[in-house]
Amino acid sequence: MRLNAPAARLILSVLPAVPTVLALLSALALFALFLLVQGQPALDALGLIFQGAFGSSFAWQNTLLRASPLMLTALCVALPAQVGLVVIGGEGALALGGMCAAIVPQMLPPGTSWLVATPLMALAGMLAGGAWIGGVGALRQWRGVNETISSLLMSYIAIALFKHLVEGPLRDPASLNKPSTPPIPDALMIGPIPGLDMHWGLVFGVLACIAAWVFVRFSTKGFAMRVVGGSDRAARLVGLPVNQLALAACVLGGAAAGLAGMFEVAAVQGSANASLLAGYGYAGILVAFAARQNPLAIIVCALMIGGIQASGSLLQRRLDLPDATTLVFQGLLFANLLAWEALGGRIAAWRIRLQAAALADVPVQLGETHA
Repeated sequence: MRLNAPAARLILSVLPAVPTVLALLSALALFALFLLVQGQPALDALGLIFQGAFGSSFAWQNTLLRASPLMLTALCVALPAQVGLVVIGGEGALALGGMCAAIVPQMLPPGTSWLVATPLMALAGMLAGGAWIGGVGALRQWRGVNETISSLLMSYIAIALFKHLVEGPLRDPASLNKPSTPPIPDALMIGPIPGLDMHWGLVFGVLACIAAWVFVRFSTKGFAMRVVGGSDRAARLVGLPVNQLALAACVLGGAAAGLAGMFEVAAVQGSANASLLAGYGYAGILVAFAARQNPLAIIVCALMIGGIQASGSLLQRRLDLPDATTLVFQGLLFANLLAWEALGGRIAAWRIRLQAAALADVPVQLGETHA
């Protein structure tokens, strides 16, 4: 198939999304088959998923409520990925960030303004998450410990530490059936966005994704990180501080997850408790892979995954399916994302040809490409 320059530019702009779209379509087909085997109406179920995610203002509210932390926890995966690291410990960073943020109001004098308390809670959450995931980067760069394994294990440690402290030294004596830290005063809680039944975490999640995209695409440090991710050896040969760049990427990613924990505590839960461990850190892995580690695409993918999660209760009410049915769909989507990664080499070759065609304004023959 021969393409001219305008067509090459158009295809080049949508080419990165091809594996994700194919993975979503194949996951939908497998999920429909999964439902049919159980004797459930597959088409009705798929329609209910869309309705539960985007079919009403209430559905949008639930979707956005879930998408907000997903954007930030996905950055915990996407930013280290720029330097070639696969970090999957966002759940632990979120838990510690939320717990540290919940402690801050208890340490401030009574009557402290939210203008002081809120930035301090955000700083505490970001420092906790950044330090925890930064430790993963340090272990990888200076001790050679595999970052995927270490981040997962450190996430388990963080969750265990969270439970120990919340149910022990930091527990509010008044929290009988549900151990939690002392509640954040109402005056220090983060309120909703004016005109919307949605907290400010959504705005900060979107802004964080945009800022991360600008940083990665247009800053010298972001370019240096992408060079490290492309070839660690080449980056060292040209004199780039590889260890420091990898550590910085991990710290920034962990800080984003810690900020998500802060918003969950200060805008939703009101204290640090077991409800904070809702799986947003793990779902953020799926969001980052669906976005192919592109911070800007994370916004769209977080809405998609948040919508899938929000539709679980509707499936339960209408079709008497377990609320966890949507977890099966997410699992199928993740498996298909990994399967369609096989297109990566071919897409890279197509991108080179399309870029050449777009710049030189000459026809390109995609059929000549070999994986």
